[in-house]
Amino acid sequence: MKILVETSAHHVHVSEEALEVLFGKGATLTNKKDLSQPGQFACFEKVKVIGPRGDMTMSILGPTRKDCQVEVSLTDARKLGIAAPVRESGDIEGTPGCTLVGPEGEYEISKGVIAAKRHIHFTPENAKEFGVEDKQLVSVKIEGTERSLTFDEVVVRVSEKFAPAMHIDTDESNAAMAFGEVYGEVIV
Repeated sequence: MKILVETSAHHVHVSEEALEVLFGKGATLTNKKDLSQPGQFACFEKVKVIGPRGDMTMSILGPTRKDCQVEVSLTDARKLGIAAPVRESGDIEGTPGCTLVGPEGEYEISKGVIAAKRHIHFTPENAKEFGVEDKQLVSVKIEGTERSLTFDEVVVRVSEKFAPAMHIDTDESNAAMAFGEVYGEVIV
């Protein structure tokens, strides 16, 4: 069975507190484009992410979250000089931090920089169709490019709030030449 494979470029999730420091009191996030996951959107707002060796400007994804999180590829992490571990989104304990800079101020995060673990979003119904369960590891084979590739250790995430799609970072996308609309075969 096939799943849509989407490339997730580097981005930042901010808390309400960080948003106000970075963009001013009463600031809100402005929806630039809805994303495939319900309720998630790319924002017009951007911040500079500063690490020990470099900086990068990144878009913020909304809505705000409880904690700040910076998701980068391992290539981005190297450029920033940050040893970002591969983690599931939200699993930020023990991860490195960085400085976020917006038009109104700077905000230090002591943790939250990760390279997101490749994953598939499923609704419970989709998971049943594919014969998988939440937190299960599967493989996904991408064919039809000049660099066909099978990704192992893809974590399944199941929630009523999700829409079916696999997410990989830009390094992984480049490795498989997964450009445009790409589908992968889920191997259980």
